[in-house]
Amino acid sequence: MRFTVLDEAGTVSFIADCEVLPLFVSGCADGATRFEDLLGLVARRRPKLREYVESGLAVFDEHNVPGSYGAIHGALGYYEPQATPVFRVVDDRTRQASLQGVKAGVVVFNLRSRRIVQIQNTYSEIRKMAGKVRRLEQAGWLILP
Repeated sequence: MRFTVLDEAGTVSFIADCEVLPLFVSGCADGATRFEDLLGLVARRRPKLREYVESGLAVFDEHNVPGSYGAIHGALGYYEPQATPVFRVVDDRTRQASLQGVKAGVVVFNLRSRRIVQIQNTYSEIRKMAGKVRRLEQAGWLILP
């Protein structure tokens, strides 16, 4: 599944197994307002996810500089969607890739606006995560659609 997360610092997109979805939902319900905080909350149960994402962002930052995104554009053109590396959304091409579903789908976590957008989700409807959804709604989150 593709996970795309927006916060005040920007937008990050990556592929992870579906079991990350309820962990991210819980992290939002627990008050994460920054991607770094969300990763920290999830790392308690999935420490390798944090390493995967942070390492991927380090590679992205090393090979892409503002205004010169040939490396990520090349990777997006070369790899199948389910094999794309971790990346930051920096332009229209990366934005489109960040919204492209992979296997079970794509879910966008907008930490700035407290919204979770299920563009495509064949894994598990977030609204069926009863306790998590109540906590999200109490914290002012909106789950779409």
